Amino acid sequence: MRDQPRFKEDALNLFVFAKRVPDTESKIKINHETKSIVEEGLNFVVNPYDEFAVEEALRIKEAKGGQVTVFSVGSEEAKTVLKKCLAMGADEAILIKDDSGETYDALRTAKIIAQALKKKYTEYDLLLFGKQSVGADSSQVPSMVAALLDLPQVNVITKLVIEGNSGIAYREIEGALEKVTFPLPAVISAQKGLNEPRYETLKGIMAAKKKEIPVITLQELELQSEEIAPQLETVKMESPPARQAGQIIEDEPDVAVKKLVEFLHHDAKVI
Repeated sequence: MRDQPRFKEDALNLFVFAKRVPDTESKIKINHETKSIVEEGLNFVVNPYDEFAVEEALRIKEAKGGQVTVFSVGSEEAKTVLKKCLAMGADEAILIKDDSGETYDALRTAKIIAQALKKKYTEYDLLLFGKQSVGADSSQVPSMVAALLDLPQVNVITKLVIEGNSGIAYREIEGALEKVTFPLPAVISAQKGLNEPRYETLKGIMAAKKKEIPVITLQELELQSEEIAPQLETVKMESPPARQAGQIIEDEPDVAVKKLVEFLHHDAKVI
């Protein structure tokens, strides 16, 4: 394993990674020519799973002391989600500017994050992510960042305890709760149930408005275009088919059961 960043027992350095995504309640329209969603008129929010990561970092800071820094990879518009994280209580926010738009390529995003941590932000104790974004839905970036940085990782966690220079994470698995111990620094990804994210306070909102958000470019990170060229191609994008109306069987129970079985077998093909 690589030389690890210095662990500061009295002041944890907590890095959280948050993504700007369309509100899950938004009506999505597709531009079939560009094979992308139409952003005009959409409401964008902090990725909900990333909010759990931000909240957990804030709780660790409140219990152990330290600093919470939130990063986002994206266009200038991503500053809006960083401002929200600052209003929640994060100490600093940094935009890694990438104007390429959504590529749905998790490895590309992971390479950008890993390079930023290698080149500019080398001292950290814990990297916190949401388990997935509701936009790309790949659930891959946290694991890829951990692999690129040669760090231990625990994903989809519902409880986290940090003690000294190690941590204990709990994961819900089928029929049981899995307990994982790991050394710091490490990567974790948050699942729903880890906590309940706080709302921004008026004081936090006003303070966030005054804070400058440093911008790091891909050029500053010395990333060549061929290094982060998307390895995935969007061939087609379309909305889910409209749901068909249900069928009602109004016969006597014995006849209705036979018709239902026939439907499930021949039409629905589920038995």
